[in-house]
Amino acid sequence: MRITIAALAFVLIASNANAETFEDRIAPCLACHGEKGQSQTENTPSLGAQQAPYALIQLFMFREKLRVFEPMNEMAKTLTDEDLRTFSDFLAKLPKSVPPADAGDPARMARAQAAVEQHRCNTCHNADFSGKDNVPRIANQREDYLAKTLGEYKDNSRHGYDGSMADVMGPVTPAQIADLAYFLARVR
Repeated sequence: MRITIAALAFVLIASNANAETFEDRIAPCLACHGEKGQSQTENTPSLGAQQAPYALIQLFMFREKLRVFEPMNEMAKTLTDEDLRTFSDFLAKLPKSVPPADAGDPARMARAQAAVEQHRCNTCHNADFSGKDNVPRIANQREDYLAKTLGEYKDNSRHGYDGSMADVMGPVTPAQIADLAYFLARVR
């Protein structure tokens, strides 16, 4: 799947190398992350209503290869600082992701809510998980992406711009990661 995404990204980059309009330049982003900001692509985050400061930092980290995912590094490498601001502001204005119609298994949702309280997820990400400033919106994010990302913070294979998530994820169990991802994807 990653090879397919990478190939698609490279084709889109090549075809848009001389694109002049913002719509042309944002098209490759929306191809993977969803036309309205809600990703339909496995392990690819939804970016609708993402906090602009958070998106700006992530784009900067991809551009500078401080965060490594080759398709994103390639997409971001030619972006200017002004481009980073324009793209992050655009993402923040997209509609927020919607939860699946399935409200979720009540027992699993309750376990996750207990884990949220135990690990204080709602302190930084807000009670509704909408995020703030440089803290991402995680409400209604793709479940597969959430599980992958939380696991990467836990095993320290994903590094943020500070160590807070690695510290938070240290005591979180794999079962809690699965429940948290399930819950956050369905939070209402």
